[in-house]
Amino acid sequence: MITAVPLTDLNLPEITPYRTLRQSVEHFREGIVVVEGEKVVRRLVESPLRIISLLTTPEWLEIYKPFLQNRDESIIAYHASKSLLESIVGFHLHQGIMALAKIPQLNSLDKFISHASLPYLFVALDGLTNAENVGVVVRNCAAFGVQGIIVGETSSSPYLRRSVRNSMGTVFSMPVYHASNLIETVYNLRSYYNCSIVAAHPHGVHSIGEVKFEQNLCIILGSEGEGISPDVLQTCDSTIAIPMLSGVDSLNVASAAAVFLYEIQRQRQFKFQSNFYE
Repeated sequence: MITAVPLTDLNLPEITPYRTLRQSVEHFREGIVVVEGEKVVRRLVESPLRIISLLTTPEWLEIYKPFLQNRDESIIAYHASKSLLESIVGFHLHQGIMALAKIPQLNSLDKFISHASLPYLFVALDGLTNAENVGVVVRNCAAFGVQGIIVGETSSSPYLRRSVRNSMGTVFSMPVYHASNLIETVYNLRSYYNCSIVAAHPHGVHSIGEVKFEQNLCIILGSEGEGISPDVLQTCDSTIAIPMLSGVDSLNVASAAAVFLYEIQRQRQFKFQSNFYE
């Protein structure tokens, strides 16, 4: 059900998250995320995430009404003139259409694993603090059939606003588990779910072209500057590098992720599992 509410100013407490776009960490702690831009909002509307509200121009509201009316939850659609919405920072990005949604909670590793099928393919993030890079990694994961993302305690969440935007909303169909202790989580993946833990490492012992990726896998990606932390690296079964020409010692983490995941799915003949939230 959708309820349309016209606005002549932006001072209502209910739309505070839209006025505080730069406070995405605080939003994450509250369990909410602001989604911006037509393409990303459309993916949200097509996803199972719970939508709280929209803030749009009247023109966008008319376009989205048919989609919103088919959803189960009650949604408030605030609408205001383009000139009023232009007062919110980043209009060239949100294009006059934004939404507020609840972040899905996967509170246990068992629940996270239950969305996957054999052979498993997961990605774990260690120390990735740049939200834009995290978002592009998520988009790559969605493109190459990753069945879920594990976020270490030192990484930014894929549900920060900029991550969501850079993922182009693909995070809405990707199970995300926020690990309070990445090392413990990795040990559990190996012990209870028969996962091989592989480090994507510029100085890896093996070259990516020498390795078979047919088994259950969790690929660990390290931070943009420091790579995988030594303690996490010690938990890995193997370290694998992407061969590069001399003078280039590493790739951006999102680029490296794309190379790794393409090679894995090339070997697995691109058999994807996509129904994560059934």
